[in-house]
Amino acid sequence: MKTIWVFLFALLCYQAESAGFNGLGQTPQMGWNNFNHFPVGIHEQIIRETADAIITTGLSKLGYVYVNIDDRWANLDRDSQGNLVANSTTFPSGIKALADYVHSKGLKIGIYSDAGNQTCAKTQPGSLGYEEQDANIFASWGIDYLKYDNCHNEGVDTKQRYTKMSKALNKTGRSIFYSLCEWGQEDPATWGPKIANSWRTTGDIHDDWHRMTSTADKNDKWASYAGPGGWNDPDMLEVGNGKMSTEEYRSHFSIWALMKAPLLLGCDIRSMSPETVEIITNEEVIQVNQDSLGVQGKKVSKKGKLEVWAGPLSNKRYTFILWNRSPESASITAKWKDIGPSDDSVFKARDLWNHSDLQDTFQGSLTSTVDSHACKMYILTPSSS
Repeated sequence: MKTIWVFLFALLCYQAESAGFNGLGQTPQMGWNNFNHFPVGIHEQIIRETADAIITTGLSKLGYVYVNIDDRWANLDRDSQGNLVANSTTFPSGIKALADYVHSKGLKIGIYSDAGNQTCAKTQPGSLGYEEQDANIFASWGIDYLKYDNCHNEGVDTKQRYTKMSKALNKTGRSIFYSLCEWGQEDPATWGPKIANSWRTTGDIHDDWHRMTSTADKNDKWASYAGPGGWNDPDMLEVGNGKMSTEEYRSHFSIWALMKAPLLLGCDIRSMSPETVEIITNEEVIQVNQDSLGVQGKKVSKKGKLEVWAGPLSNKRYTFILWNRSPESASITAKWKDIGPSDDSVFKARDLWNHSDLQDTFQGSLTSTVDSHACKMYILTPSSS
């Protein structure tokens, strides 16, 4: 038990250091990005309608406030002054007018660039060598968030490229959330906290069960590096894009929430199914993600494809997930010795997907049967009895 508290103290000290980068990202970012559902064909009307939908669906009240534009928004060439220019066909009003519209809804707007000489789409200019100029124009447009990719980087040192943009953003005087999309190639969790608010730890996610689960495993390695001000990013959510089952999407959302990953929706918010809405609006799960303690949960036990993921929360609580990655229903046990508290600790348990308190109190462990590719998610609160 003493070892666990020493670890938590060291982690919180590390988090306090990282939280000083620019004051943003005290909890993981929440919002939407077009890439997973609209990798091509993005245009300003989709952005406007998505901003409208975030308001009308009530998502903004739950914390989904960033509306982020990904690759392919820019013209093929810079203007005569070397400035980035929005594509006049797909973004005829320009980014400043679009930002004003998003801000008028009480939301924030994000944009995409690349730490290379071209973006990943290979047709639009990157920001390598133009860091200050691009940061200044983003600030002048009212941008609140920058996703900064890693394609066509000319072999220039990774830390150098990402640090240069970090300094340029801070120099503008505008608060801009800085999201590194470095794909985890050079372990950005080990250096990202000093220059950024989040950093990709993996390659791109796909709307696929096996890709999603392996992405979670890769992100898990870096759990101790996340905290208020800087978060591990296993990429955006695929919930609602149609190639996984409802139970698989529920597992996806639960694990991302427990890992304190960014909750960036990647579906078409304008036409969500009731099942998608039910998953992404679960306030109790969102509260785990946004918990003020800011400690990333992690995989704490594994027996074949039966897993327990867990982490501490504020007010001496714990959260854990029983995750069945096998093809059949199975019984899974979470043991206190794996989660953190002592075996003699007595807790009340709440099921976050059934929105109900379990009748019994629990000491030492909790066992439940979980369907294939499904999960159960709980919060443990110390019992006063």
